[in-house]
Amino acid sequence: MIGDGLLGRGDYRMLDADLIARFKAVKLLSLDLDGTLTDGGLYYAEDGSELRKYFVQDGFGMLLVREAGIELCLITMSDTPSIQKRIDRLKIRHGHMGVRHKLPRLQQICAELGIGLDAVCHVADDLNDLDVMQAVGLPIAVANARPQVKDAAAYVTSASGGHGAVREVCDLLLEYKV
Repeated sequence: MIGDGLLGRGDYRMLDADLIARFKAVKLLSLDLDGTLTDGGLYYAEDGSELRKYFVQDGFGMLLVREAGIELCLITMSDTPSIQKRIDRLKIRHGHMGVRHKLPRLQQICAELGIGLDAVCHVADDLNDLDVMQAVGLPIAVANARPQVKDAAAYVTSASGGHGAVREVCDLLLEYKV
């Protein structure tokens, strides 16, 4: 297993052979934003701009995953300039904001990449991602996800969204990368 990893935890669960095979098959890591890459909190500046806090180790994990040959996409209903800055900073080629119905957008991305939904790992926390969770090969819920999202997940992270959940997934993808 991963052991203590970069997050300093040794609490990764033992994975069965089926789940390991799903991690090995991933060619695209698809991410929700609010509640997954962030803790779900929104901050408003005096000028009315909307701000989010990101966990830096999640971002570094995403860079490592991309360097290992796994594509990244981010699909969110939110649409603010600060999100575009995060997409640009992490050089996420498939960053899509303002998307209410995520599954059709994910299907378009998969078509562009020439892969099936069975090669997608999607990480999420809330009900607007349920159709995606039910369609992909490796659905993952963050620890603080809604119960229905956890029920649809093949794996639930030990970390909450915005607190290392995405890094946990990235570490597992790197651990089982063929």
